[in-house]
Amino acid sequence: MSERLEDTRPRPVVRPNTRPEVPAPPKLLLVLVIGVFALGILGTVGVVLGFRVVLQPAQQERVINELPFMRAFLPPGPGANDTLPTLQPDFTNSITANDLLNRSFAVTSTPADAAETLTPTETATIAATATTMATATVAATATPDLPTATAASAAVLPTALPVTDLVAQSTGLLTGIQYSKQTWNNCGPANITMALSYYGWTRDQDFAAQFLKWGREDKNVNPVELVSFVNEQAQVKALTRIGGDLNLIKLFISNGIPVIIETGYMPEGYDWIGHYQTVVGYDDATGVFYINDSFLGPSTVETYSFVDSFWRHFNRRFIIVYKPDDEALVARILGNLADPDQAAQHALEVAAQEGRQNPSDPYVFFNIGSAYAALGDYELAAAGYDLARQKENPPLPFRMLWYQFGMFEAYYHVGRYDDVIALAESNLLTTGDYVEEIHYWYGQALAAQGKTTEAMSAFRQALRLKPNYEAAQTALDALQ
Repeated sequence: MSERLEDTRPRPVVRPNTRPEVPAPPKLLLVLVIGVFALGILGTVGVVLGFRVVLQPAQQERVINELPFMRAFLPPGPGANDTLPTLQPDFTNSITANDLLNRSFAVTSTPADAAETLTPTETATIAATATTMATATVAATATPDLPTATAASAAVLPTALPVTDLVAQSTGLLTGIQYSKQTWNNCGPANITMALSYYGWTRDQDFAAQFLKWGREDKNVNPVELVSFVNEQAQVKALTRIGGDLNLIKLFISNGIPVIIETGYMPEGYDWIGHYQTVVGYDDATGVFYINDSFLGPSTVETYSFVDSFWRHFNRRFIIVYKPDDEALVARILGNLADPDQAAQHALEVAAQEGRQNPSDPYVFFNIGSAYAALGDYELAAAGYDLARQKENPPLPFRMLWYQFGMFEAYYHVGRYDDVIALAESNLLTTGDYVEEIHYWYGQALAAQGKTTEAMSAFRQALRLKPNYEAAQTALDALQ
């Protein structure tokens, strides 16, 4: 055969395409799709930026409660293991740890020299923010140029007798205290409200907050402010001291007097913060206190050792609220602690004893610094704080200076203005600018260096936060 083999293969039939072509989408539609997509991205970015930058912490927390995934968009902040800035101190006094732990703690003042009335020496003014409470504004006392840790001692009792005839019962429980669950940053007003409720007080924590806080983001109501609120707004009295102990708490509870302690606090899932707790009872048989904790709940049970381990972070500071008729009883229970200087001396002795047992403990030296600052001995106070900042067993938490300002005070008075400025700037980064006392000390150090414009700005920021901050106003006026 002459035909080629490939010619026998079937050939494809090419048919014309009879289907209509699909037209390309209009360019306008494509532009709209891209625009909507871009707007969605921009909107998401705007929401995240607004959440991070515009909203205050309390508002952010409310958003997170409804949309937990938004926690991922919080601005970066200090972590749970972050500590107080360990800026290299300028050691100029060569005071060693051994010097502080083994020196004599003699105090020249005596309880017999104390004033005969419970007149608060605290300098802060407590003013109502609501117009309906304008008539309840508390009058200010004389304001020195610089507030000192000594002012935080508040009232002085007329006598101080050794506690030899008072013995705490084996159990004690105060009934009738109305529990108050704290709102945002409100443990101070909540706890003072609980203590007052024991005496029939019916106002809530929001009423107290009107007088005690400049706003929701106010991170700290100090003990002296709480004492002043009671002494000016209630029919009962209050005072605060450092250097307390567990037996003192039990003595007050045994005698029907509620106690608030200022303490370190690390509930499960949270890092270290300062906190107030209202002690309502105790039981020696089980070794526990019953505490109305404004965060965790009423009648929270905590062991004696656990309470003391965190209470010491604040030099075992306590507040008592009592009836005026019980003033003599309070003096008997307090003993030498009735005098603020004797209380500071006792705190020094306790801290030194603990330091001899554990010289690597930073809280020992922080408490020594705080007690010396309360006594106005700033060289020794600065030495104590220097040593506290060098210890790492564990290191001091970064929030330490949100609540206690003796370090700023001591460094300022010994002329270490760079240290004050460095600590203030570091702490302002972690507080979100919400602690007016830090702005105040920042301004004082800047003013001491002749940086008048920057100092005035710091004082004005303190006054923006707390318009009735008289120390800041006085400092600002001096520069104008």
